[in-house]
Amino acid sequence: MKLISWNVNGLRACVQKGFLDIFKELDADMFCIQESKLQEGQISLELEGYHQYWNYAIKKGYSGTAIFTRREPMSVAYGIGIEEHDQEGRVITLEFAEFYLVTVYTPNSQSELARLDYRMRWEDAFLSYLKGLEEKKPIVFCGDLKESQPSSKQMKKKPVIVCGDFNVAATELDIKNPKANVKNAGFTLEEREKFKTLLDSGFTDTYRYLHPDQIEYSWWSYRFKARERNAGWRIDYFLTSDFVQDKIRDARIHTGIMGSDHCPVELDIDL
Repeated sequence: MKLISWNVNGLRACVQKGFLDIFKELDADMFCIQESKLQEGQISLELEGYHQYWNYAIKKGYSGTAIFTRREPMSVAYGIGIEEHDQEGRVITLEFAEFYLVTVYTPNSQSELARLDYRMRWEDAFLSYLKGLEEKKPIVFCGDLKESQPSSKQMKKKPVIVCGDFNVAATELDIKNPKANVKNAGFTLEEREKFKTLLDSGFTDTYRYLHPDQIEYSWWSYRFKARERNAGWRIDYFLTSDFVQDKIRDARIHTGIMGSDHCPVELDIDL
């Protein structure tokens, strides 16, 4: 199963830069986007063979997420169930028989860390939401009496795959100039500690799991020719529940794909 995540930084602009061709070329089973910057009805995508799910911010032209999937999910949820955090279209959750897929666009702490306090509240709430998904009992479909009895496999936790723009470079390997950015949004000690707490709670950074020492980035500022100089940050991730580490087959960063200030990231997993 091939999954793609991409912060498109404005889907209408990205479509003008070749999004549909890239979408077809990547040929993912599930394709998640962040920062769509759309309201309902502002775009119509012809994605043959895909179900489309959208979460829009109340504020126009801001934030927003979407998932395009070949498989129809059992259920869909928008947000994390907390009003304070569900105004900006940042989370979509699809439930399948074998796993949950969550896409997220984590709030940016902004210049001078104006939104850092809010970001810290978000981090705690989002972690609680993810762990809550893991703890839910998988649905057992009832037929005859024998079929209705849950098997040992069905009684296990259901794994979570969470992907998106987490707006944090986890370690010094994930940012070009760590010392110069230590007090900047996306690389503060507070943000990195929250991400570490997320991983320590039972999630695997799939790219780091397969490439522990490799240096690649997924975001570059539009300023100062940052992409030309590869002065980037790795802030886009696929995380999985730790107990399906052995199912991870590949994790890639498509650094050569243009169209946004981010590039797509990929997970191949056998669930």
